[in-house]
Amino acid sequence: MLLTKSTTFLIGPIASILGYIMNAIFWLQSQIGLENIGLCIILFTIVIYFLLMPLTIQQQRFSKLSGRMNPEIQAIQKKYKGKEQDQAAMMKMNEETKAVYAKYGVHPMGSCLQMLIQMPILFALYRVIWNIPAYVTSVRDAFMPLAEKLVAATGTHEYLTELATSVNVRISEVTNLTVIDVLYKLAPSHWAELAAQFPDMSDLILSTQDKVDHMNYFLGLNIADAPASIISSAMAAGSYLLLVGALMIPILAALTQWLNTKLMPTAGDTQQNSKKDGPDTMATTMKTMNTVMPLMSAVFCFTLPVGMGIYWIAGAVVRSIQQVVINKQIDRLDIDELIKKNIEKENAKRAKQGLPPQKITNTAKMTTKTIESPKKPQITEENRKAKIEKSTEYYKSHTTAKQGSLAAKAQMVKQYNEKNAKK
Repeated sequence: MLLTKSTTFLIGPIASILGYIMNAIFWLQSQIGLENIGLCIILFTIVIYFLLMPLTIQQQRFSKLSGRMNPEIQAIQKKYKGKEQDQAAMMKMNEETKAVYAKYGVHPMGSCLQMLIQMPILFALYRVIWNIPAYVTSVRDAFMPLAEKLVAATGTHEYLTELATSVNVRISEVTNLTVIDVLYKLAPSHWAELAAQFPDMSDLILSTQDKVDHMNYFLGLNIADAPASIISSAMAAGSYLLLVGALMIPILAALTQWLNTKLMPTAGDTQQNSKKDGPDTMATTMKTMNTVMPLMSAVFCFTLPVGMGIYWIAGAVVRSIQQVVINKQIDRLDIDELIKKNIEKENAKRAKQGLPPQKITNTAKMTTKTIESPKKPQITEENRKAKIEKSTEYYKSHTTAKQGSLAAKAQMVKQYNEKNAKK
Protein backbone atom coordinates (compact mmCIF):
# COMPACT_ATOMS: atom_id res chain seq x y z
CA MET A 1 0.00 0.00 0.00
CA LEU A 2 1.42 3.37 -1.01
CA LEU A 3 1.70 5.49 2.13
CA THR A 4 2.56 8.93 0.72
CA LYS A 5 -0.10 11.69 0.88
CA SER A 6 -3.57 10.38 0.15
CA THR A 7 -5.21 11.36 -3.13
CA THR A 8 -8.51 9.62 -2.36
CA PHE A 9 -11.62 11.64 -3.19
CA LEU A 10 -12.64 13.82 -0.24
CA ILE A 11 -10.34 11.93 2.18
CA GLY A 12 -7.17 13.29 0.53
CA PRO A 13 -7.98 17.03 0.83
CA ILE A 14 -9.24 16.61 4.41
CA ALA A 15 -6.09 14.66 5.31
CA SER A 16 -3.96 17.50 3.90
CA ILE A 17 -5.78 20.04 6.10
CA LEU A 18 -5.37 17.82 9.17
CA GLY A 19 -1.73 17.33 8.19
CA TYR A 20 -1.16 21.09 8.39
CA ILE A 21 -2.58 21.06 11.94
CA MET A 22 -0.34 18.17 13.02
CA ASN A 23 2.67 19.80 11.36
CA ALA A 24 2.00 23.03 13.28
CA ILE A 25 1.69 21.14 16.59
CA PHE A 26 4.99 19.29 15.99
CA TRP A 27 6.69 22.58 15.06
CA LEU A 28 5.52 24.16 18.33
CA GLN A 29 6.84 21.13 20.23
CA SER A 30 10.22 21.43 18.52
CA GLN A 31 10.46 25.05 19.67
CA ILE A 32 10.49 23.86 23.29
CA GLY A 33 12.62 20.78 22.63
CA LEU A 34 9.83 18.14 22.75
CA GLU A 35 10.06 16.51 19.33
CA ASN A 36 7.98 13.46 20.22
CA ILE A 37 5.44 12.00 17.78
CA GLY A 38 3.49 10.18 20.52
CA LEU A 39 2.89 13.45 22.40
CA CYS A 40 2.07 15.14 19.09
CA ILE A 41 -0.63 12.51 18.37
CA ILE A 42 -2.24 13.14 21.78
CA LEU A 43 -2.26 16.93 21.33
CA PHE A 44 -3.48 16.53 17.75
CA THR A 45 -6.35 14.30 18.91
CA ILE A 46 -7.40 16.84 21.56
CA VAL A 47 -7.45 19.67 18.98
CA ILE A 48 -9.43 17.67 16.41
CA TYR A 49 -12.07 16.47 18.87
CA PHE A 50 -12.41 20.01 20.21
CA LEU A 51 -13.11 21.20 16.65
CA LEU A 52 -15.66 18.39 16.21
CA MET A 53 -17.42 19.22 19.49
CA PRO A 54 -20.30 21.24 17.89
CA LEU A 55 -21.23 18.18 15.80
CA THR A 56 -21.00 15.95 18.87
CA ILE A 57 -23.32 18.27 20.84
CA GLN A 58 -25.86 18.23 17.99
CA GLN A 59 -25.74 14.45 17.86
CA GLN A 60 -26.30 14.09 21.62
CA ARG A 61 -29.17 16.60 21.56
CA PHE A 62 -30.83 14.46 18.92
CA SER A 63 -30.38 11.41 21.18
CA LYS A 64 -31.93 13.28 24.11
CA LEU A 65 -34.95 14.36 22.04
CA SER A 66 -35.30 10.80 20.75
CA GLY A 67 -36.03 9.70 24.31
CA ARG A 68 -39.12 11.91 24.31
CA MET A 69 -40.02 11.32 20.68
CA ASN A 70 -39.58 7.57 20.24
CA PRO A 71 -42.64 6.49 22.24
CA GLU A 72 -44.81 8.60 19.93
CA ILE A 73 -43.11 7.23 16.82
CA GLN A 74 -43.48 3.67 18.08
CA ALA A 75 -47.16 4.31 18.89
CA ILE A 76 -47.73 5.39 15.28
CA GLN A 77 -45.92 2.31 13.99
CA LYS A 78 -48.03 0.09 16.27
CA LYS A 79 -51.19 1.85 15.07
CA TYR A 80 -50.46 0.91 11.45
CA LYS A 81 -48.95 -2.50 12.16
CA GLY A 82 -50.20 -5.12 9.70
CA LYS A 83 -51.15 -2.50 7.09
CA GLU A 84 -47.82 -2.52 5.24
CA GLN A 85 -49.53 -3.47 1.97
CA ASP A 86 -52.07 -0.64 2.28
CA GLN A 87 -50.48 2.29 0.41
CA ALA A 88 -52.99 4.85 1.76
CA ALA A 89 -52.34 3.70 5.34
CA MET A 90 -48.57 3.89 4.82
CA MET A 91 -48.84 7.43 3.44
CA LYS A 92 -50.93 8.44 6.45
CA MET A 93 -48.38 6.83 8.79
CA ASN A 94 -45.57 8.78 7.10
CA GLU A 95 -47.54 12.02 7.45
CA GLU A 96 -48.16 11.43 11.16
CA THR A 97 -44.51 10.46 11.71
CA LYS A 98 -43.34 13.56 9.85
CA ALA A 99 -45.64 15.70 12.03
CA VAL A 100 -44.03 14.31 15.20
CA TYR A 101 -40.52 15.04 13.86
CA ALA A 102 -41.70 18.55 12.94
CA LYS A 103 -43.02 19.06 16.46
CA TYR A 104 -39.61 18.23 17.92
CA GLY A 105 -37.81 20.17 15.21
CA VAL A 106 -35.50 17.34 14.16
CA HIS A 107 -34.84 15.50 10.93
CA PRO A 108 -35.39 11.71 10.72
CA MET A 109 -31.77 11.37 9.58
CA GLY A 110 -30.47 13.88 12.15
CA SER A 111 -28.11 11.51 13.97
CA CYS A 112 -26.93 9.82 10.77
CA LEU A 113 -26.20 13.20 9.18
CA GLN A 114 -23.79 14.13 11.98
CA MET A 115 -22.03 10.77 11.58
CA LEU A 116 -21.80 11.16 7.81
CA ILE A 117 -20.06 14.52 8.27
CA GLN A 118 -17.62 13.06 10.80
CA MET A 119 -16.80 9.85 8.91
CA PRO A 120 -14.51 11.35 6.20
CA ILE A 121 -12.76 13.41 8.90
CA LEU A 122 -12.09 10.30 10.99
CA PHE A 123 -10.83 8.35 7.95
CA ALA A 124 -8.52 11.26 7.11
CA LEU A 125 -7.28 11.28 10.72
CA TYR A 126 -6.23 7.64 10.41
CA ARG A 127 -4.48 8.44 7.15
CA VAL A 128 -2.41 11.23 8.72
CA ILE A 129 -1.45 9.25 11.83
CA TRP A 130 -0.72 6.11 9.79
CA ASN A 131 1.90 7.95 7.72
CA ILE A 132 3.18 10.92 9.69
CA PRO A 133 6.30 11.64 7.53
CA ALA A 134 4.02 12.46 4.57
CA TYR A 135 2.40 15.29 6.56
CA VAL A 136 4.96 16.41 9.19
CA THR A 137 7.93 18.22 7.63
CA SER A 138 10.40 17.70 10.48
CA VAL A 139 9.87 13.94 10.51
CA ARG A 140 10.20 13.70 6.73
CA ASP A 141 13.40 15.79 6.81
CA ALA A 142 14.95 13.36 9.31
CA PHE A 143 14.65 10.55 6.72
CA MET A 144 15.42 12.54 3.55
CA PRO A 145 19.28 12.41 3.46
CA LEU A 146 19.27 8.60 3.81
CA ALA A 147 16.38 8.20 1.34
CA GLU A 148 18.20 10.27 -1.30
CA LYS A 149 21.37 8.19 -0.97
CA LEU A 150 19.47 4.88 -1.15
CA VAL A 151 17.57 5.95 -4.28
CA ALA A 152 20.78 7.19 -5.97
CA ALA A 153 22.81 4.05 -5.15
CA THR A 154 23.05 1.39 -7.83
CA GLY A 155 21.48 -2.02 -7.29
CA THR A 156 19.36 -0.92 -4.31
CA HIS A 157 15.92 -0.77 -5.94
CA GLU A 158 15.29 -4.52 -5.86
CA TYR A 159 16.37 -4.76 -2.20
CA LEU A 160 14.20 -1.77 -1.19
CA THR A 161 11.18 -3.33 -2.95
CA GLU A 162 11.70 -6.57 -0.99
CA LEU A 163 12.18 -4.58 2.23
CA ALA A 164 8.91 -2.74 1.55
CA THR A 165 7.08 -6.07 1.18
CA SER A 166 8.51 -7.34 4.49
CA VAL A 167 7.04 -4.33 6.34
CA ASN A 168 3.68 -4.56 4.48
CA VAL A 169 4.25 -1.56 2.24
CA ARG A 170 3.57 -1.92 -1.48
CA ILE A 171 5.38 0.54 -3.73
CA SER A 172 5.08 0.78 -7.52
CA GLU A 173 8.31 2.80 -7.90
CA VAL A 174 11.32 3.67 -5.76
CA THR A 175 11.40 7.41 -5.03
CA ASN A 176 12.55 9.54 -2.10
CA LEU A 177 9.03 9.64 -0.64
CA THR A 178 8.23 5.96 -1.08
CA VAL A 179 11.58 5.02 0.50
CA ILE A 180 10.70 7.26 3.47
CA ASP A 181 7.38 5.40 3.68
CA VAL A 182 9.35 2.15 4.00
CA LEU A 183 11.95 3.49 6.44
CA TYR A 184 9.23 4.80 8.77
CA LYS A 185 7.84 1.27 9.17
CA LEU A 186 11.19 -0.37 10.01
CA ALA A 187 11.59 -2.20 13.30
CA PRO A 188 14.96 -2.04 15.16
CA SER A 189 16.01 -5.41 13.64
CA HIS A 190 15.38 -4.03 10.12
CA TRP A 191 17.68 -1.07 10.76
CA ALA A 192 20.48 -3.47 11.70
CA GLU A 193 19.90 -5.47 8.49
CA LEU A 194 19.89 -2.27 6.44
CA ALA A 195 23.23 -1.16 7.94
CA ALA A 196 24.71 -4.60 7.17
CA GLN A 197 23.37 -4.47 3.58
CA PHE A 198 24.89 -1.02 2.92
CA PRO A 199 28.12 -0.83 5.00
CA ASP A 200 29.28 2.32 3.20
CA MET A 201 26.12 4.09 4.49
CA SER A 202 26.17 2.54 7.96
CA ASP A 203 27.04 5.80 9.76
CA LEU A 204 24.20 7.66 8.01
CA ILE A 205 21.80 4.76 8.67
CA LEU A 206 22.65 4.66 12.40
CA SER A 207 22.41 8.46 12.79
CA THR A 208 19.04 8.44 11.00
CA GLN A 209 17.83 5.67 13.29
CA ASP A 210 18.89 7.71 16.36
CA LYS A 211 16.95 10.77 15.10
CA VAL A 212 13.86 8.68 14.35
CA ASP A 213 14.02 6.82 17.69
CA HIS A 214 14.25 10.18 19.50
CA MET A 215 10.96 11.20 17.86
CA ASN A 216 9.27 7.78 17.71
CA TYR A 217 9.68 6.37 21.21
CA PHE A 218 6.87 7.17 23.64
CA LEU A 219 7.02 5.75 27.19
CA GLY A 220 9.54 3.18 25.98
CA LEU A 221 7.48 2.01 22.98
CA ASN A 222 8.29 2.52 19.32
CA ILE A 223 5.07 4.05 17.95
CA ALA A 224 5.78 2.74 14.43
CA ASP A 225 5.83 -0.85 15.72
CA ALA A 226 2.77 -2.99 16.57
CA PRO A 227 2.18 -4.27 20.15
CA ALA A 228 2.08 -7.84 18.80
CA SER A 229 5.60 -7.41 17.37
CA ILE A 230 6.88 -5.63 20.49
CA ILE A 231 5.51 -8.42 22.72
CA SER A 232 7.26 -11.04 20.59
CA SER A 233 10.59 -9.16 20.80
CA ALA A 234 10.16 -8.48 24.54
CA MET A 235 9.53 -12.17 25.29
CA ALA A 236 12.61 -13.16 23.29
CA ALA A 237 14.74 -10.59 25.12
CA GLY A 238 13.16 -11.26 28.52
CA SER A 239 12.13 -7.60 28.89
CA TYR A 240 8.99 -7.90 31.02
CA LEU A 241 8.59 -4.13 31.48
CA LEU A 242 8.41 -3.69 27.69
CA LEU A 243 6.00 -6.63 27.53
CA VAL A 244 3.65 -4.98 30.05
CA GLY A 245 3.89 -1.65 28.23
CA ALA A 246 2.94 -3.26 24.90
CA LEU A 247 0.02 -5.16 26.50
CA MET A 248 -1.32 -1.96 28.06
CA ILE A 249 -2.01 -0.42 24.63
CA PRO A 250 -4.83 -2.83 23.58
CA ILE A 251 -6.06 -3.16 27.19
CA LEU A 252 -6.35 0.62 27.66
CA ALA A 253 -7.95 0.93 24.22
CA ALA A 254 -10.68 -1.53 25.26
CA LEU A 255 -11.21 0.01 28.72
CA THR A 256 -11.45 3.60 27.48
CA GLN A 257 -13.80 2.55 24.68
CA TRP A 258 -15.98 0.73 27.25
CA LEU A 259 -16.00 3.82 29.49
CA ASN A 260 -17.02 5.93 26.50
CA THR A 261 -20.03 3.71 25.73
CA LYS A 262 -21.14 3.82 29.38
CA LEU A 263 -21.18 7.62 29.33
CA MET A 264 -23.29 7.79 26.18
CA PRO A 265 -26.83 9.03 26.95
CA THR A 266 -29.61 6.44 26.81
CA ALA A 267 -33.21 7.03 25.89
CA GLY A 268 -34.88 5.99 29.15
CA ASP A 269 -38.39 6.55 27.78
CA THR A 270 -37.68 4.26 24.89
CA GLN A 271 -36.39 1.53 27.17
CA GLN A 272 -39.51 1.72 29.32
CA ASN A 273 -41.69 1.61 26.24
CA SER A 274 -39.83 -1.41 24.90
CA LYS A 275 -40.63 -3.37 28.05
CA LYS A 276 -44.33 -2.92 27.32
CA ASP A 277 -44.42 -3.22 23.57
CA GLY A 278 -41.62 -5.72 22.96
CA PRO A 279 -37.88 -5.36 22.34
CA ASP A 280 -36.65 -2.18 20.65
CA THR A 281 -34.52 -3.27 17.66
CA MET A 282 -32.34 -0.15 17.69
CA ALA A 283 -31.73 -0.39 21.45
CA THR A 284 -30.77 -4.07 21.08
CA THR A 285 -28.38 -3.22 18.21
CA MET A 286 -26.76 -0.42 20.22
CA LYS A 287 -26.31 -2.73 23.23
CA THR A 288 -24.57 -5.30 21.01
CA MET A 289 -22.32 -2.64 19.48
CA ASN A 290 -21.41 -1.31 22.94
CA THR A 291 -20.26 -4.82 23.88
CA VAL A 292 -18.42 -5.58 20.64
CA MET A 293 -16.65 -2.22 20.10
CA PRO A 294 -14.31 -2.43 23.13
CA LEU A 295 -13.28 -5.95 22.07
CA MET A 296 -12.68 -4.78 18.49
CA SER A 297 -10.59 -1.89 19.82
CA ALA A 298 -8.35 -4.34 21.68
CA VAL A 299 -7.91 -6.54 18.58
CA PHE A 300 -7.16 -3.64 16.23
CA CYS A 301 -4.72 -1.96 18.64
CA PHE A 302 -2.90 -5.26 19.15
CA THR A 303 -2.00 -5.52 15.44
CA LEU A 304 -1.81 -1.85 14.35
CA PRO A 305 1.19 0.42 15.13
CA VAL A 306 1.40 1.79 18.67
CA GLY A 307 0.83 5.30 17.27
CA MET A 308 -2.65 4.26 16.17
CA GLY A 309 -3.29 2.77 19.62
CA ILE A 310 -2.23 6.05 21.28
CA TYR A 311 -4.65 7.92 19.03
CA TRP A 312 -7.42 5.41 19.82
CA ILE A 313 -6.90 5.74 23.60
CA ALA A 314 -6.51 9.53 23.51
CA GLY A 315 -9.65 9.82 21.36
CA ALA A 316 -11.71 7.70 23.77
CA VAL A 317 -10.49 9.70 26.79
CA VAL A 318 -11.26 13.04 25.09
CA ARG A 319 -14.71 11.78 24.01
CA SER A 320 -15.42 10.63 27.58
CA ILE A 321 -14.51 14.05 29.01
CA GLN A 322 -16.62 15.71 26.30
CA GLN A 323 -19.50 13.38 27.11
CA VAL A 324 -19.45 14.27 30.81
CA VAL A 325 -19.62 17.99 29.93
CA ILE A 326 -22.31 17.48 27.27
CA ASN A 327 -24.40 15.24 29.56
CA LYS A 328 -24.43 17.99 32.23
CA GLN A 329 -25.53 20.56 29.63
CA ILE A 330 -28.24 18.29 28.25
CA ASP A 331 -29.54 17.45 31.74
CA ARG A 332 -30.06 21.17 32.33
CA LEU A 333 -31.75 21.55 28.94
CA ASP A 334 -35.43 22.59 28.95
CA ILE A 335 -36.80 20.13 26.39
CA ASP A 336 -40.19 21.88 26.16
CA GLU A 337 -38.51 25.22 25.45
CA LEU A 338 -36.23 23.58 22.89
CA ILE A 339 -39.25 21.98 21.16
CA LYS A 340 -40.92 25.41 21.04
CA LYS A 341 -37.85 26.99 19.41
CA ASN A 342 -37.53 24.11 16.96
CA ILE A 343 -41.15 24.51 15.87
CA GLU A 344 -40.59 28.25 15.38
CA LYS A 345 -37.59 27.50 13.15
CA GLU A 346 -39.60 24.94 11.17
CA ASN A 347 -42.46 27.41 10.78
CA ALA A 348 -40.03 30.06 9.52
CA LYS A 349 -38.83 27.62 6.84
CA ARG A 350 -42.43 26.88 5.88
CA ALA A 351 -43.17 30.59 5.66
CA LYS A 352 -40.39 30.96 3.06
CA GLN A 353 -42.03 28.15 1.07
CA GLY A 354 -45.41 29.90 1.26
CA LEU A 355 -46.92 27.29 3.60
CA PRO A 356 -49.03 28.18 6.64
CA PRO A 357 -46.91 27.72 9.78
CA GLN A 358 -49.87 26.93 12.05
CA LYS A 359 -50.68 23.82 10.07
CA ILE A 360 -47.63 21.93 11.29
CA THR A 361 -48.21 22.87 14.93
CA ASN A 362 -51.85 21.84 14.83
CA THR A 363 -51.06 18.59 13.06
CA ALA A 364 -48.38 17.81 15.60
CA LYS A 365 -50.75 18.55 18.48
CA MET A 366 -53.48 16.42 16.92
CA THR A 367 -51.03 13.57 16.35
CA THR A 368 -49.74 13.78 19.90
CA LYS A 369 -53.25 13.92 21.30
CA THR A 370 -54.17 10.82 19.34
CA ILE A 371 -51.05 8.99 20.41
CA GLU A 372 -51.01 10.04 24.02
CA SER A 373 -54.77 9.69 24.67
CA PRO A 374 -55.20 7.79 27.95
CA LYS A 375 -56.44 4.26 27.80
CA LYS A 376 -59.90 3.46 29.20
CA PRO A 377 -59.68 2.58 32.88
CA GLN A 378 -59.72 -1.13 33.59
CA ILE A 379 -62.93 -2.40 35.29
CA THR A 380 -62.19 -4.36 38.46
CA GLU A 381 -63.78 -7.76 39.06
CA GLU A 382 -65.74 -6.31 41.98
CA ASN A 383 -67.23 -3.51 39.84
CA ARG A 384 -68.04 -5.95 37.05
CA LYS A 385 -70.01 -8.22 39.41
CA ALA A 386 -71.85 -5.22 40.85
CA LYS A 387 -72.88 -4.11 37.35
CA ILE A 388 -74.14 -7.60 36.48
CA GLU A 389 -76.20 -7.78 39.68
CA LYS A 390 -77.65 -4.31 39.06
CA SER A 391 -78.63 -5.23 35.49
CA THR A 392 -80.17 -8.52 36.64
CA GLU A 393 -82.25 -6.76 39.29
CA TYR A 394 -83.39 -4.17 36.73
CA TYR A 395 -84.63 -6.78 34.27
CA LYS A 396 -86.24 -8.85 37.06
CA SER A 397 -88.25 -5.83 38.26
CA HIS A 398 -89.48 -5.01 34.74
CA THR A 399 -90.86 -8.41 33.77
CA THR A 400 -93.90 -10.46 34.87
CA ALA A 401 -92.80 -13.70 33.20
CA LYS A 402 -91.47 -16.66 35.18
CA GLN A 403 -87.75 -16.25 35.91
CA GLY A 404 -85.54 -18.35 33.63
CA SER A 405 -88.38 -19.07 31.17
CA LEU A 406 -88.13 -18.43 27.42
CA ALA A 407 -90.69 -15.64 27.77
CA ALA A 408 -88.57 -13.97 30.49
CA LYS A 409 -85.45 -14.10 28.27
CA ALA A 410 -87.38 -12.65 25.30
CA GLN A 411 -88.75 -9.86 27.54
CA MET A 412 -85.17 -9.14 28.74
CA VAL A 413 -83.87 -8.79 25.16
CA LYS A 414 -86.78 -6.47 24.28
CA GLN A 415 -86.10 -4.28 27.34
CA TYR A 416 -82.36 -4.14 26.52
CA ASN A 417 -83.07 -2.96 22.96
CA GLU A 418 -85.59 -0.36 24.15
CA LYS A 419 -83.16 0.93 26.77
CA ASN A 420 -80.28 1.32 24.28
CA ALA A 421 -82.56 2.91 21.67
CA LYS A 422 -83.21 5.80 24.08
CA LYS A 423 -79.44 6.61 24.35
